[in-house]
Amino acid sequence: MALRSRNKVNVSFSMSSMTDIVFLLLIFFMVTSTLIHPNALKLLLPQSSNQTKAKPLTTVSITGDLNYYIEGNPVALSNLERELIDKIGNNEDVYISLHADKTVDIEHVVKVMNIAKRNKFKMILATSKE
Repeated sequence: MALRSRNKVNVSFSMSSMTDIVFLLLIFFMVTSTLIHPNALKLLLPQSSNQTKAKPLTTVSITGDLNYYIEGNPVALSNLERELIDKIGNNEDVYISLHADKTVDIEHVVKVMNIAKRNKFKMILATSKE
């Protein structure tokens, strides 16, 4: 009488669980990538070889047709100071990144810089690399 082993190991590999995980990760990354919205304004920034390590709290953008934006939200120049104060509050050592199209006259950049000076905010002029 020959004894047979009843516990046979199945050596095949099922890829179905692996594909489920891959598709779940794909769906997760697709959903989370739509939640991230970078600064959507297309500006031609002036070029510079200097870079700063300071992290700005918020951004102010001036487009070529003289529209002002705070983090992509349109703001009138007359309301810009009040909006910045509401956004930043009384924080000290606050940096604001100023993104101005290179076709914008310097007078409009100086207006925003004067608002920052009156409220003791520090301004970083954003540039592109040379």
